[in-house]
Amino acid sequence: MSLRIIATGGTFDKHYDELTGKLGFAESHLPAVLARTRMTVPVALEQLPLLDSLDMQDADRARVLASCQAAPETAIVIVHGTDTMPDTAAVLGAAALGKSIVLTGAMIPYEIANSDGLFNLGCATAAAQILPPGVYVAMNGQIFTWDNVTKNRAAGVFQPL
Repeated sequence: MSLRIIATGGTFDKHYDELTGKLGFAESHLPAVLARTRMTVPVALEQLPLLDSLDMQDADRARVLASCQAAPETAIVIVHGTDTMPDTAAVLGAAALGKSIVLTGAMIPYEIANSDGLFNLGCATAAAQILPPGVYVAMNGQIFTWDNVTKNRAAGVFQPL
């Protein structure tokens, strides 16, 4: 089995600019992250334009869907911003692609201490390889189906509807 990882941005991939004190996008952290994980499953990394998920539009979700449709792999992980992750999951879920697609992200950027990004990515890559075809969200050590997940902004966690 091989795995496709699609980078779309989100907090996971944000970089801290020491001069301005702001978070923004540069290159994806995922090549370095994948080297750090020492995964032995073959991985195809695809980088889409890196966006804050609050900036994602229908055209961006259509691009993610098209990438999933075109992927030869049946196990796919999408690194996505947390604010609109359920929205993208709904687009993919409605498409019923017959692949195991798992969206994940981070509440704290990967390069910042105590980030949840590496843990969430690990959960998502395992889940994509063992779950039946469908669309899921892997956050906070839990797996949710695309149609039964929400981000609890006050608590900073994902939970069932």
